[in-house]
Amino acid sequence: MPSKIHPTAVIDPKAQLDESVEIGPFVVIGEDVQIGAGTKVGPHCIIEFSTIGRNNLFTGAAYVGMPPQDWSYKGEHTRFTMGDNNVIRENVTLHRGSHATNLTSMGSNCMLMANSHLGHDCRVGNNVILVNSAAPAGHVEIGDRATISGLVGIHQFTRIGKYAMVSGGGMANQDILPYVTARGDRAKPVALNLVGLRRNGFTREQIKAIKHVFKTLFFEGLLLKDAIAKLRAENLPPEAALMLDFCESSKRGIARPRRNVRELDAAAND
Repeated sequence: MPSKIHPTAVIDPKAQLDESVEIGPFVVIGEDVQIGAGTKVGPHCIIEFSTIGRNNLFTGAAYVGMPPQDWSYKGEHTRFTMGDNNVIRENVTLHRGSHATNLTSMGSNCMLMANSHLGHDCRVGNNVILVNSAAPAGHVEIGDRATISGLVGIHQFTRIGKYAMVSGGGMANQDILPYVTARGDRAKPVALNLVGLRRNGFTREQIKAIKHVFKTLFFEGLLLKDAIAKLRAENLPPEAALMLDFCESSKRGIARPRRNVRELDAAAND
């Protein structure tokens, strides 16, 4: 058992903690927990039924692996997992899976800011940011390097694509396409997330192809299925083809731009 444990912490005797793990005051480490090397758990955290990777930081009062908020959950043995180098700030709640999938999972290098919540059975990729009080409901999928701004609510089973940004106070109830910035009640795309793409090393050619797909899907007056068929006949790079894959795998439907948003037209023609 590690030596860096505050005397007020309560640790389940079967918990598996690397010897370098630091446990702060009044922490509770419950049943079926594994924590990797270099992870620091700040005061008043509770962790149970979870596998935590290496070099994660829980600043304090986080509730990790809590039971799902699901009336049909009857105490089944389910889990929460996360990768490495994540930052979990104050009062974050991370719920383990329900009997539907048995797992809630999060990748590596994510930051979940104060009071954010991750519902049961979510799948979160790498380098994702949840800003203060962001709240994905159960079964939400969030792609790599997506940003969910403050006070955003995400409906169950909704997907947020890679490199997408949902602006503050948005309410997403349909799938948000990769690479876009979406906002509003029943969030809709208002532009491509060009700043995010450039910061993440996308080339001019890749961005040009993404713009082409975006304009064809939404601004040529085609039915979505016809726009996808037209684009499939082209030799698109993988980054742009990802948008078509995302549309074709949607179950809740794709959030589409509002035609009267002038800045969106300007962005599409940039």
